[in-house]
Amino acid sequence: MNNNIESLQNCLSVVMPAYNEEATLSEIVGRVLKIPCLLELIIVDDCSTDETPRIAEQLAKTYPQVRVARTRKNSGKTEALKTGFALTHGSIVIVQDADLEYDPNEIFSVIKPILDGHADVVYGSRFLVRKATRVLYFYHYLANKFLTFFSNLLTNLNMTDVETGYKAFRGDIIRNMYITSSGFGFEIEVTAKIAKLGCPIYEVPISYYGRTYEQGKKIGIMDGIAALWFVILFNLFFGLKSSFRSVPQLTDRFDQNDGRFLEHQERQ
Repeated sequence: MNNNIESLQNCLSVVMPAYNEEATLSEIVGRVLKIPCLLELIIVDDCSTDETPRIAEQLAKTYPQVRVARTRKNSGKTEALKTGFALTHGSIVIVQDADLEYDPNEIFSVIKPILDGHADVVYGSRFLVRKATRVLYFYHYLANKFLTFFSNLLTNLNMTDVETGYKAFRGDIIRNMYITSSGFGFEIEVTAKIAKLGCPIYEVPISYYGRTYEQGKKIGIMDGIAALWFVILFNLFFGLKSSFRSVPQLTDRFDQNDGRFLEHQERQ
């Protein structure tokens, strides 16, 4: 790894789904724009009813790295992510929520295993060696632990946090993936499908500054019930070929100067 991170070629696409996040959007975008090796930030407005669309458009006019897309109707986080992934160009793609629960200052540490050529996919785990974590709902903690355990039973992975908001991918993996779930189903679906791919997956510890429902947290009990069904559906009823448009090759060395993954013949 080059110690001078400023010398890295811009290779990172950040996809930011947003629904009624007028209070936090400007601040979180400002933090994202400071990330080393940032190529682009794609804000996907899921038909917000507040000032989110206006703020997003103004940010796009101000910063050339920012682009804005909009879903046709309010369809949930998964649909917003599908829209954003299709617009990315980076060799690495990461999800960043538009609230302040996850700190963009930690994104570089999340993508570092990919930059170093060790991983194709990295999850930022809230349950590894603890960093700063707000103490909130015990029932949410239990639900996260159970969903992760249930998912691990069927994927045979030893993940600690499948519901984390920080997921980073090689760009060709996430752009080639068929994503068919709805609501908050993305977290479970993508975990099942990368497990089928058999690619190197890493977890790194992250901080978590969770919100209360009064502060705008949106996930609820019905999302948890749906997640249980998605664990069964995408692990037992989807194969590798039905999960990807074309099956991506596993990790090649990442060229930090060119900001892309080298083909096998280029490594000779």
